[in-house]
Amino acid sequence: MSSTSLVHIQTSLNSIKRIEQDLEYWSARDLMVVLGYKTWRKFNETIKRSKDSCKNSDKSIKYHFVGADKMIKAGKGAQRKVEDILLTRFACYLIAQNGDPRKPEIALAQTYFATQTRKQELLEQRQIEDKRLEARSKLKITEKKIGSTIYERGVRSGIEFATFKDKHIRALYGGISTKQLKKKRNIPNKRALADFDTNIELKAKDFSLAMTDHNIKKKNMKGLHQVSQEVEKSSKATRKTLISRGIKPENLRPQEDLKKVESRRKKELRIASQNKN
Repeated sequence: MSSTSLVHIQTSLNSIKRIEQDLEYWSARDLMVVLGYKTWRKFNETIKRSKDSCKNSDKSIKYHFVGADKMIKAGKGAQRKVEDILLTRFACYLIAQNGDPRKPEIALAQTYFATQTRKQELLEQRQIEDKRLEARSKLKITEKKIGSTIYERGVRSGIEFATFKDKHIRALYGGISTKQLKKKRNIPNKRALADFDTNIELKAKDFSLAMTDHNIKKKNMKGLHQVSQEVEKSSKATRKTLISRGIKPENLRPQEDLKKVESRRKKELRIASQNKN
């Protein structure tokens, strides 16, 4: 496998890639030519195997393989309509994996799409981490704000604060306590539950606590009983919205510890800084 051949396949695949509204895709008809197939019938067999692989990967076939028509040149300058399929990068990767291994173009495409797919996965993972880090930071500010609010209104002891927080969590998670959630998700008792939350959970907590803070001040509530009732109402309302959209927060999977994410980011910055020097 020469570097020249790999460069050539990269150039060819990039030249047929289309981008519309930040979405990239490939035409199966164009890809067929680059991968060395002569007939649509043969290439379509590879596509069918790739769809099976997509299904086995628990990915949506309809999302990654989108049916379309394409106009091609016929005799004497005429055009005719033929079947085409619009492919995502992942679909192209699967086609390369399921293609005819005797074709040198297939081996080169496997290298190209495996590398590019991995880069895309890392980029998407980093974007998810960015959103979680941002949401966690915002939640900390909201938690500090409401902590100050209820303190001013008579909630002073550690037990009272714990009771208030427990009402919030139980209402949001359908009656499950923080301790029970940590056990269910294998989170150490001394660690904050929110450090393992999904982005949607972090936003839900932030929203329900922000509503609570607003109403406590607006209605001039005082004492543990009143503020606890209010956080319970706001958290239940938030849960109701999540449930209406098919999201049960207690069934969401725990994510990577944000403390580890922050530590990894700091290490990356340190290495990048050293490389510059």
